[in-house]
Parts: sequence; structure tokens; C-alpha cells
Amino acid sequence: MTAPRSSHEVHSEAIEDFLKAVYMLQQEHDRVQTSTLAEALEISAPSITEMAKKLAKANLVVHEPYRGIRLTPEGERVALEIVRHHRLLELFLVRALGYTWDEVHEEAERLEHAVSERLAERIAEYLGNPRYDPHGDPIPSAKGDVHSRDLTPLAEWPHEKKGRVERLREQSPDMLRYLAQKGLVVGAQVEVVTSDPFDGPLMLVVDGHDQVIGRNVAQYVLVAPYAR
Repeated sequence: MTAPRSSHEVHSEAIEDFLKAVYMLQQEHDRVQTSTLAEALEISAPSITEMAKKLAKANLVVHEPYRGIRLTPEGERVALEIVRHHRLLELFLVRALGYTWDEVHEEAERLEHAVSERLAERIAEYLGNPRYDPHGDPIPSAKGDVHSRDLTPLAEWPHEKKGRVERLREQSPDMLRYLAQKGLVVGAQVEVVTSDPFDGPLMLVVDGHDQVIGRNVAQYVLVAPYAR
């Protein structure tokens, strides 16, 4: 007897990538503009429009010309399944295979489409059913639930208040390596000592070490109050 397929397997990788990209961009904006999505996926705007029309007919997105694209509940369900696979894979690669946090994104991109829901569940169980990936991004549950947190960019964090790094919004390998050099990894204790005016740099104490970073970089580091 053939095992049932995971719900997302009826869709092509291109469709899954499209829906995942819309989901990620919707975290910042309710509707995603064609040009923004084209830049994120590195394909032409006409191709985005063509795909959006196709997915609108399949009830996976709502596409209104000049207003943008947003996911339907069904489209969001598919996107969350792929996001879940991706983030579980990133954490598995770090914990089980010794990858560094700047190496895992591309590997997870290659593997996320091939993961069945059964395998995703096994990985989640192996990892202790984690809520977050190595960069602090929430891992959706098998039901599509996403744990939300009230986090503040380090650039806006009050002076002399202890915080804890919880999430990184910019995850390019170069940025992750730079943040690691500064000690700004998930779980690090951080305190803003002073900051120069006119968008000048921030002077920090990170796990007891003095550091200086630019305010533009500090926008990508999300912090919560430090609790022992």
C-alpha cells in the first residue's frame, strides 16, 4: 500500500517557494507588491504576475492588480508547512551535524521540498519539539501554529537595561558571521551603554565584553528583557 503523501507534495517547488516568499514578506506588510516579490525570488515581475494569477485560480493567493498579493488560508497552510520544514532542518543541521548558523540556510533550501510530514515530525521529536530555529525564528507547529513574541530592535533598546538576544532579522552568511564575531548570538546578554546621536554607533556590553556596532546593524538584532 502506498503511503499517503504530505499535503504540500501536490505543489511544485516553484509554487512552494512563491508561497513561502509571500508569507515571509507578509510579516512586514499585509499585501506584497509584485516588484518586492520579484526581487526576493530573483525572477521578473511579469513572471510573478503570471504565477500570482495561476495561484489565485487555485485559491492559494488573492491577487489584486496595483494592490498586491496576499495568501489565502489554504496558501498560508502550504507556506507554513514549508517554513516548518526549513527551520527544523536548520536546527537539525546545527545540533546533529555540527553546521554553523551561517551555513544552514542554503542547505535547508535544497532539502525543504523533499521532507515529508512524517520525517518532519521525527526531526521535531529528535530535537525535543523546539519552538525556534538557530536564528530565533519561530518554528510553526504541525498544525500551523506560530509562537509570537514581543521583541524590540537593539537600536531602540533602552540604555543600561539588560536584554537577551532572541532573534536575527537579517540572516545572510556575512551578517551572521559578523554578529557572531560581536557575540550577538541568540541567547547572549546585551546592554546598550551609550549611543552616538544622528544615527551614530552603539556602545554595547555583550556577555561582559565591550562591543561597538552600527545602528543599521542593530536594527536586525531583536531583544527581549533579560530574565535569569
